[in-house]
Order: sequence, then C-alpha cells, then structure tokens
Amino acid sequence: MNEENQHIVNTTDIQSIVSCDPIFFNIQAQYGIPPNWSRPQGFITLSKIILEQQVSLQSANAHFQKLNNYLPTFSPESIMKLSDVEMKSCHISRQKTTYLRSLSVAVLEQKIDFAKLGKLSPLEVRQQLLSLKGIGNWTADIYLMFCLQAKDIFPIGDVAVVTTMRDLTTANTKEEILTHVEQWQPLRSLATYFLWHYYLKKRNRSALV
Repeated sequence: MNEENQHIVNTTDIQSIVSCDPIFFNIQAQYGIPPNWSRPQGFITLSKIILEQQVSLQSANAHFQKLNNYLPTFSPESIMKLSDVEMKSCHISRQKTTYLRSLSVAVLEQKIDFAKLGKLSPLEVRQQLLSLKGIGNWTADIYLMFCLQAKDIFPIGDVAVVTTMRDLTTANTKEEILTHVEQWQPLRSLATYFLWHYYLKKRNRSALV
C-alpha cells in the first residue's frame, strides 16, 4: 500500500469523501483540506488525552506542560511517585490524578502494552482502552485517530464535531447525527478531520495537537 494511503488524510480518500457529501466539497472550497493530525503512540500521549477530557485544549496543554516539567521523566514510574499535593501543584484535578495513576498501574502491570496495541483492530484497541478507569469512548476515539490513524472513527462525544454537524447539516440530536454519518463509512475519521478543520478555521483558531 502507498504510505500516504495509510494516513487518514490522503488524496484517494479525499476524492471519495468530497464526492460522498457536498459539505466536504464546500469545506475544501472554503478552507482547503485538513492537516493529517497525528500524535506518537504511547503512555505520554494517552496521558495528555486524558488531561484534555472536558476542558479546552489550551488548558489541558498548560496542565500537561506543568506536570511534564515537574517530572524527571514522563513515565508511569514517575507518576506513581507523586503525592496528591504534588499533583495538585501541577493543576491536575483529583479525578484526573486517579485516572493517570490507573493508567500508570496498568502499564506497570503490563495490562496494556502500547507496542502490541498498535497491531490490534480498532475494536480490540477500544476494548482494551475502555477497560481502564477514566477512559471512555471519546478518549479511545482520539487515540485511535491521532495515534493509530484508524480510518473509520466518529467521536460523537466531541463538542466541536457535534457543533459543526448542527451548523452544516439538518441533523440535531445524537441519533440524527449518527444516522447522517453512516453514509461516510469507511472514512468517518477523514470526515471528522474535515469537521474539525472547518470548526477551527471558522473561528480563526489553530489546533493544539
């Protein structure tokens, strides 16, 4: 397979999705094609995605940087050595402290192996991630798309995606949105990247990946 075609954003799939639904043709005409957002696989990235839950990316990034600068190395071992007071001093909430520790324990006890995770199917990856405390569908969706470049993911729990769907289509409820996006299979990740691209460009904002 051509290496480019392994990415979510690639020429062949762009042609398919643009011809599939006019909203993508219009987004491309107005703002161009989205970047191929990606992140490295592994503990650090999944920890950062956990910190991004239900807060702005700017806030999450600031909290991540604070924690990252405090640690000698960003690793499960280092996380487990931090006290509640130290976590709080890095602006990590009590709830997310629990989640980061749970992830750290899972890695240390080899309940999750990031190298092996990259070789599993999206469904198997989701099952493994959802078994961890503090990781729900949104976190799993973001990891699958950004880290593993899974091609058919639609993060219905993402506020920007839902907002854009309501802006560009007649779909309003969760059920209506999910019904609408069925036609985008098997390229729902690329469709999502277009929706994020539109959301950011319309607001003159850049992504923090």
